[in-house]
Amino acid sequence: MTEMPGADAFVTSADSLAAVRDPIGMVMEIAGSSSQVMLDPDCLTAIGGHPDPIVAAAGSVGSPIKMRVGGIWLVASVRSLKLTDGGDRIAAVVDFLGEGDEHPGTGVLSRFRRGVTRYPTPGCYVYPAATADLKQIYATEDRAHIEIGTVYPTRDVRAALYVDAMLGKHFALLGSTGTGKSTTAALILHRICDLAPQGHILMIDPHGEYAAAFRSNGAIFDVSNLQMPYWLMNFAEHCEVFLTSTGSSRQMDADILAKCLLLARAKSRLGQEIAKLTVDAPIPYLLSDLLNFIQAEMGKLDRAGDTAPYMRLKTKIEEIKSDPRYGFMFSGLLVADTMAAFIERIFRLPGGGKPISIIDVSGVPSEITSVVVAVLSRMVFDFAIWSRNEPQRPILLVCEEAHRYIPNDRNGDASSVGKILSRIAKEGRKYGVSLGLITQRPSDLAEGVLSQCGTIISMRLNNDRDQAFVRAAMPEGARGFLDSIPALRNRECIICGEGVAIPIRVAFDGLEEAKRPASEDPLFSESWTEVGGEDEIIARTIRRWRAQGR
Repeated sequence: MTEMPGADAFVTSADSLAAVRDPIGMVMEIAGSSSQVMLDPDCLTAIGGHPDPIVAAAGSVGSPIKMRVGGIWLVASVRSLKLTDGGDRIAAVVDFLGEGDEHPGTGVLSRFRRGVTRYPTPGCYVYPAATADLKQIYATEDRAHIEIGTVYPTRDVRAALYVDAMLGKHFALLGSTGTGKSTTAALILHRICDLAPQGHILMIDPHGEYAAAFRSNGAIFDVSNLQMPYWLMNFAEHCEVFLTSTGSSRQMDADILAKCLLLARAKSRLGQEIAKLTVDAPIPYLLSDLLNFIQAEMGKLDRAGDTAPYMRLKTKIEEIKSDPRYGFMFSGLLVADTMAAFIERIFRLPGGGKPISIIDVSGVPSEITSVVVAVLSRMVFDFAIWSRNEPQRPILLVCEEAHRYIPNDRNGDASSVGKILSRIAKEGRKYGVSLGLITQRPSDLAEGVLSQCGTIISMRLNNDRDQAFVRAAMPEGARGFLDSIPALRNRECIICGEGVAIPIRVAFDGLEEAKRPASEDPLFSESWTEVGGEDEIIARTIRRWRAQGR
């Protein structure tokens, strides 16, 4: 290897803070997306005390480096390091990230852009990137963006997400329990709401955490005010709620339900106006009409022994109709044609300065939670499809605990909610529907869903299987950051994909107390020292328990 400049070549004068002018290594091998460089340990030691933290960290895994090719700077990220056989050099595998012009006379990048137009040749010198370079790389220019924190390990280089690119190709927020995932989700959504106060965001909240965070700028819905009409369900969702049988009996029950449901929809005024009515059309109907048609079909039978499927259906429908827990959906008050009003309320059309709807499904009976989520998700997608010739109103659908609704084949069956969310992941961007997935178990997601997310925000993941799953979904240029995922601190993450200029490690901004979700872990050491009032606590809890929250 060509002799490198000595350690005394590095100075910390004022002009060197913009860019270090002496190399720290040399390109040894070139490949399409990555290459191997040799770094000089003496040079790395010399810049280790540099006042610029980016320069001082040069040569470590995940750090940016640059090399001059013609009149441009090529930027790469260090993926892995290994000591050579002789022990006098460090072999580093680097991933190319992009390129930029050189600011005249300073050696600093300007006008950074993704992709590589011209590769270096072996023997090309390698230089450390500086904070001034990073400011150019992460410059937001005129693109719509939200600032969420600082680029690690700097304190003044702001980390931004490009909103159009992030939402246009979906995003995923991943992190183990206790890493600050819920607060991070609230931070990102608050920033988006601030940027677009007339936006349209729908968030599925399975634990009732986010209502506290968005009381000032969001609309909060739960079983007390959701008022989601049952007739909005399509046939597959009706089957999930009303059918209790399995195997061949289930198909028989489904055939009966399809025939009677179509008759009930056709009986309504709206149903009579549609020439070719389908069983999936969101036409209001009365549950009593559905029961009457089932009874009428049962009366046409010749043998009494054939009535079992009709009785199963009748019993289940009557049970749901009379159960107060299902009142938010199957109430007799929800038979009017309120579809337009429901869409206006839930999709924030118009938003009135409250662009986000928080749908708290924690009070929904567990038997139909997935159906409720399926109906809301499908309505987002269907609205986007049927409004294609109208002025665009893109919608962001955020799904917390996404692995519950889009499970892989190992952890769940092919429910309607899994099917619709998978379809949104694959096709949603064509219709202006963006999907945001939040999960602590990415390995439990359905196959391929994570790879459909153009931007991945990964906080600390402690499980090896989850790490491997994220590794497979991350683009090649981000591989150098993967080894740091288990070592991330709380409120830190790795971001890669369309929403950022290059893969980055970010320390998130703090969030005001009033904007945080109610997701604090209990402090056992404090709570277990408190005594008194247990009788009243138990009495109040039992009252709510017996009344199912009412």
